[in-house]
Amino acid sequence: MKIVLMASGAGSLAKAIIDAKVQNLEIAALIADKECPALDIALAAGISAVCVPFKSPRDEWNEELKATVAKFAPDLVVSVGFMRILAPDFVQEFRVINTHPALLPLFPGAHAVRDALSAGATVTGTTVHWVDEGMDTGPVIAQRQVMVESGDTEESLHERIKIAERALITETLSEFALHGIPEHP
Repeated sequence: MKIVLMASGAGSLAKAIIDAKVQNLEIAALIADKECPALDIALAAGISAVCVPFKSPRDEWNEELKATVAKFAPDLVVSVGFMRILAPDFVQEFRVINTHPALLPLFPGAHAVRDALSAGATVTGTTVHWVDEGMDTGPVIAQRQVMVESGDTEESLHERIKIAERALITETLSEFALHGIPEHP
């Protein structure tokens, strides 16, 4: 199974996937929308790293991103902290999954951990889901709960969620590599 990773930041999820050395999984490339540490992590692991800087008009960037991903002919695109909503034609052309630091459909969007704390949640977690045309609205593939502890800050809770998130994405990819990628519902 050949995948392309897409990231915008530090690359801890990408590093977890790379370090897991999942059997029957080829990481063809890591693509970022800006210069970020995730690109360096990929390069250090001998993986192609490509920056497709976000720009206006958005339609041109969407086409450049789609063409860049297509060059690697992935079976699956894995968003690992890619902080852009993908164009409808992108998610129609490629099978794309994403990780999210909440138990979707609860707390979609960029501030999921903060939103969970503000809502007084006692349990939150992480979700791996199919990417569709909405923001964190695609069908759930897998979830893992993380308890909210007394005195948690956004940072402390997010760190525990990241640990669960890294394990869940590598387990999901291992399952896909072993048994095939399920059909997108």
